[in-house]
Amino acid sequence: MKSVLISTYELGRQPFGLASPAAWLRRAGSEVACLDLSCQSLDEAAVRSADFVAIHVPMHTATRLAAQVLPKLRQLNPRAQICCFGLYAPVNEALLRKLGAQTILGGEFEEGLVAIFESLRSGKILQTNEQPPIISLARQNFLAPDRQSLPPLSRYAKLVGADGKARVAGYTEASRGCKHRCRHCPIVPVYNGIFRIVQPEVVLEDIRRQVAMGAEHITFGDPDFFNGIRHAMRIVTALHEEHPAITYDVTIKVEHLLKHSECLPELRETGCAFVTTAVESFDDEVLVRLEKGHTYQDFVCVLELCRQAGLAISPTFVAFTPWTTIETYCGFITGLHQLGLADHVAPVQLGIRLLIPAGSRLLELPEIAQTVGRFDEKMLVYPWSNADPRVDELCAEVQSVVHEGGKQKAARRQIFERVAEMAYAAAGVAPPAVTDENRLDRAAIPYLTEPWYC
Repeated sequence: MKSVLISTYELGRQPFGLASPAAWLRRAGSEVACLDLSCQSLDEAAVRSADFVAIHVPMHTATRLAAQVLPKLRQLNPRAQICCFGLYAPVNEALLRKLGAQTILGGEFEEGLVAIFESLRSGKILQTNEQPPIISLARQNFLAPDRQSLPPLSRYAKLVGADGKARVAGYTEASRGCKHRCRHCPIVPVYNGIFRIVQPEVVLEDIRRQVAMGAEHITFGDPDFFNGIRHAMRIVTALHEEHPAITYDVTIKVEHLLKHSECLPELRETGCAFVTTAVESFDDEVLVRLEKGHTYQDFVCVLELCRQAGLAISPTFVAFTPWTTIETYCGFITGLHQLGLADHVAPVQLGIRLLIPAGSRLLELPEIAQTVGRFDEKMLVYPWSNADPRVDELCAEVQSVVHEGGKQKAARRQIFERVAEMAYAAAGVAPPAVTDENRLDRAAIPYLTEPWYC
């Protein structure tokens, strides 16, 4: 029997979310085709001949794209069993079923996909009450991902190192879920404070295979690499021992960087090119509402610790929220300048607007629940407007400048200065006299050619 696994978008990475279930389904006896629509056309012949079609929806953008392709899949193959799996599947269950999905899987999805395949092979169509759980947090013994039918790594995002050279980047995951319950995080409605590890030998074998495919750098896609600190350090130590020339990057909470600061030099010594950390805001009141678990001063402390360790940091932000004012946005821009981060922050981060997806814990806040509009099935969010229309206007202008700057391949500093000029003009104030003593030459800051966003 034939299965088709589809990815619509995974931040320019070769999708682990296809490679992992491909290994499971092939072991179960399925003939598997993997289609990554971010760099391939939809193979209509493969879809028509499939018995089972499964679409990975790990993030907001991917789910919106999946919603567009679902009706096409149903049209191409009315008899196929169609499944949507991944982080955004359970919270958007009603919509995805309406668009043609018959089964929905979230959390640890590999065993569920195999169960669906085996029921099809036996000739039994599972009724809704017989299907695998929509959310499974079962501990799995993972298989090494099977990447044989995916596009080559050279077609995906690359690492641009401190020497300015682009390197082929691979991608893997050492854990899923998260110990924490930040209000705005899409992981929380599914994992609710639980995380699951991928066995170290599986992670290292996946890396080994990607290095053989040409990977010179590995991105660890864990929501928080330090959720399991011993697990994480064991893996990067083994990675460096086996592949000393390979670099990597990780995502770690500010709170964990502070708690485990003694590990920062070891990260650098084992080849960590940079750490992504979700700062979100410089406004402590917003950080409390989001339940981020850190303060602005915590981040300042972490920034200094990382600099002392020689570890590059790539902060991400939610620059526009219902609580943002013109003044706090100007404070955000000034803060980036003063901290020497204007060149570290991908321009897209300057215009990120808070998403309130289905299932979001933000809806627990009265001021959010009472002001959002009806759920928008096209945008997959609860729409909101800032109390000050000037803030929403500034957000649109910033996003436009960032988009245009990206098209023109403008330098980060150039885009930042243009955004700063707009922000201070909106506030009707002169730009403050600031010095950025910590400014680095842009070429000294490693980065991926596809920036992080939702």
